[in-house]
Amino acid sequence: MSNKVTAAGDDEIIETRDQLVSVFADGAKPRDAWRIGTEHEKFVFRTADMRAPSYDEPGGIRDLLMAMTRYGWEPIEEGGKVIALKGADGNISLEPAGQFELSGAPLENLHQTCAESNRHLRQCREIGAELGLGFLGLGFWPDKARADLPVMPKGRYAIMLRHMPRVGSLGLDMMLRTCTIQTNLDYASEADMVQKFRVSMALQPLATALFVNSPFTEGRPNGFKSFRSHIWTDTDPARTGTLPFVFEDGFGFERYADYALDVPMYFVYRDGKYIDAAGHSFRDFLAGKLAVLPSEKPRLGDWKDHLSTAFPEVRMKGYLEMRGADGGRWDRICALPALWVGLLYDQSALDAAWDLVKHWTPADHDRLRREVPALALGAASPNGGTLKDLAAEVLKIADAGLAARARLNGAGDSEQGFLGPLREIAASGLTNADRLLALYNGAWGGDITRIYETEAY
Repeated sequence: MSNKVTAAGDDEIIETRDQLVSVFADGAKPRDAWRIGTEHEKFVFRTADMRAPSYDEPGGIRDLLMAMTRYGWEPIEEGGKVIALKGADGNISLEPAGQFELSGAPLENLHQTCAESNRHLRQCREIGAELGLGFLGLGFWPDKARADLPVMPKGRYAIMLRHMPRVGSLGLDMMLRTCTIQTNLDYASEADMVQKFRVSMALQPLATALFVNSPFTEGRPNGFKSFRSHIWTDTDPARTGTLPFVFEDGFGFERYADYALDVPMYFVYRDGKYIDAAGHSFRDFLAGKLAVLPSEKPRLGDWKDHLSTAFPEVRMKGYLEMRGADGGRWDRICALPALWVGLLYDQSALDAAWDLVKHWTPADHDRLRREVPALALGAASPNGGTLKDLAAEVLKIADAGLAARARLNGAGDSEQGFLGPLREIAASGLTNADRLLALYNGAWGGDITRIYETEAY
């Protein structure tokens, strides 16, 4: 067993601005070294009564983690408790209320990504059958109140849970009641990062619209198709949103570093413990004036930790994270990276996507971010028509980008097939949230427990 994972050089004291920027600049990779990282979270429930299990109870989250070690996963401890696992397929970690997350390994193609996800879900089902646990693929707990949910024994979460109510009304819901699918992608240079950041930030609301999957709160429709996405609009304005400066002249690694410096801190990790620094300034830390660690300057690992506490719709940490999608069904775990790889990993596709959005104004970006959680594909597109119309154009570009990559599996199948679920949504205009609402109002007769039958992995 090991403690918090650190990288070589993380103990280096930060003395210059160049060290801050180096985290982003050092992430640049040649095209042949670009990889695909996929993260997906799922809700864990007791199959007997749909209750969310606690960490310590028999057959709970701790036992789930330890049972996974039979597949070669190695435990990671914090404070004497196993809170994560590491292995060939990446890392398994816990979100604050026990949401179970796979942060997949950096892989070369989407066939490998989908195989990795299927391996993980198979392991979850096998262990779940023994422990009486199921796994639910949604963006928001459909029937649980905050008080129904446990809290995992991770120091950073205790700090965040105390701080969230100070800065927004929905931050606790973000922590305790949401799940997402994310894709992490590389860039070749600062210029390449800028173009990819702008395209992915502009089109993040479209990805949200295609993946909306959280229309219920505490057993009833909540008026949104992605309540998870809406939650981020009232979590903490200092660390969330669409970052208008990304589209301004001069944007690059340094400008993102300036943004991150302005994000208030959450914590500092020292000697196996998290020190509460919530609301304090990393700039003060650089000057040796952090109140909770007087006269001490930050290390490079502190900066990397701090970068993980900013939550914009697209985030940079030496690679770019696409953060707009709800958690969802197993085929969506393959579809999200397919969308972004198709758009961002082929230059012709990237240029075509930029041509679609380069004339959008700050007001366009802001409006889409506000409207999509409720309207999804029905929101008006800045290009005319609705996002349903835009989705057809964007998916055509992504398909061409995947075709140009020409990454085939052993059966001769291309990566294009992973876009299939999104093509169906774009063609019909019916999202998974629409399907669930129709079931709730029809065949389910308002019985939200039926969702455990249809949306469990």
